Amino acid sequence: MSYVRIGVAGPVGSGKTALIERLTRKMADDYSICVVTNDIYTKEDAEFLIANSRLPEDRIVGVETGGCPHTAIREDCSMNLEACEAMAESHPDVDIIFVESGGDNLSATFSPDLADATIYVIATDEGDKIPRKGGPGVTRSDLLVINKTDIADLVHANLDIMARDSEKMRNGRPYIFTDLMNDKGVDDVIDWIKKSALFEDM
Repeated sequence: MSYVRIGVAGPVGSGKTALIERLTRKMADDYSICVVTNDIYTKEDAEFLIANSRLPEDRIVGVETGGCPHTAIREDCSMNLEACEAMAESHPDVDIIFVESGGDNLSATFSPDLADATIYVIATDEGDKIPRKGGPGVTRSDLLVINKTDIADLVHANLDIMARDSEKMRNGRPYIFTDLMNDKGVDDVIDWIKKSALFEDM
């Protein structure tokens, strides 16, 4: 397998789809990218990406899991594996496949059979206590993205507290603050992908 599968998980509304849209927009000129999205009963996220991203429609597929979102990325990830394999067959030049989980709680984690690297997205409007609540998504993901810094003041979320707790709970694993509405922090995520998922400059 010559491509890398990057799992993107996080609660509903945290910015998973928006992050993938921003990443693909900036990376599409240099990498061959496909996306597999997960929703319980619809293909809403896939339809958003088809309408808004730079990727052609045939590089985006939505999987309807029909049940608990984390089951489809962890206990029984066969549907997602099949979708990734189909994408790779249709696009043999693919470098990266983003696999977006359906919105889930802090316990969401990807099976190592499905994701080579994992990003977990939380947002300031969930409260600045989210990092210290822990959960595998926060503590074990390869990268933690803390989104919506632009509204932190409006929702009374203290970014210093979120940074402190992220450092404590993640034991040195990286985290990045983003404001996806204003394209802030996206380049930092791309740099992380290049270094830690694609192993460039090694």
